[in-house]
Amino acid sequence: MRSTDTNEFKSRGPIPTALVTGGAGYIGSHVALALLDAGWRVVVLDDLSTGRRELVPLAASFHRGDVGDRELVTSILRRHACAAVLHFAGSIQVAESMVDPLKYFRNNTTKSTILLEACRAARVNAFVFSSSAAVYGAPERMPIGEDTPTQPLNPYGRSKLMTEWVLEDVARAHGLCYVALRYFNVAGADPAGRTGQAGPEATHLIKVASEVAVGSRLSMEVFGTDYPTPDGTAVRDYIHVSDLADAHLVALRHLIDGGESLILNCGYGHGYSVREVIAMAEKVAGRPIPVRDSARRAGDPPILIADPSRLVSRFGWQPRFDDLETIVTTAIAWERRLAARGPAARAGGV
Repeated sequence: MRSTDTNEFKSRGPIPTALVTGGAGYIGSHVALALLDAGWRVVVLDDLSTGRRELVPLAASFHRGDVGDRELVTSILRRHACAAVLHFAGSIQVAESMVDPLKYFRNNTTKSTILLEACRAARVNAFVFSSSAAVYGAPERMPIGEDTPTQPLNPYGRSKLMTEWVLEDVARAHGLCYVALRYFNVAGADPAGRTGQAGPEATHLIKVASEVAVGSRLSMEVFGTDYPTPDGTAVRDYIHVSDLADAHLVALRHLIDGGESLILNCGYGHGYSVREVIAMAEKVAGRPIPVRDSARRAGDPPILIADPSRLVSRFGWQPRFDDLETIVTTAIAWERRLAARGPAARAGGV
């Protein structure tokens, strides 16, 4: 039986409630669905600045608000008797962080600190944090283990690493237990078509390639063709969002069962170049994808590949969608759903 088997969760007695911050966003909405599928009660907090109300599962309780509003968050945690928080709210674009670093330190670090204050006030001691492989920077050795030195290249990565430091100190001082999941490149969509990545300014490669594949975008850019990689384009470890959601469930159960704080990589341990991803999108869509070669983006390392062995060994995590064609197929299927719903859906509403 997989460690995230629904019946296993439901057989453990009364199920506590989890607060999912940023639960109207891409990863947060998938995790909210996974929690509900496993029998959890779910409360979503999202300010809808980038998230979409339509992506919040109907079975979840929804509150519109800022995760940096300590009084609001404390009230929600107490009102719903939340036992845990899964924290996704924040800003995620590397290029934007280079030109507006204060936004990233405010949204990703300062507001996370306020959220932790609310957790302490409400006596919530189980916390799952959405971190990033960007904390590693551009290490020379691959794959990247959790003990790899952290040397982020951009404010986005620094803001995530700073939050990990805050978590470590709060855990030491106040008894909080946390799991920080360092994501590599998240892609794909719910295989059942219930949610996916929405928004008018997507920057993730597979999302953008899928938009071009279905005609929602005319063309795409390849940022950097002179990296020290086999075809000159950046190589990334792409993890399907549903496998990532499963990793959150096993991390949450670990904390509810009294487990110690951990930092874990979330990836598959192998990577694909930008050109390989585009070629797969062309294969799945059955049409060419117009591409323009452009200069490198500031802050982008050439290669990032995870060593996920700690996640596998500690939790028995078993990915179900470790296949580039499957990842791209689910992403394109979601884009076709959005395209069929018209311009409003492509602009971010679904």
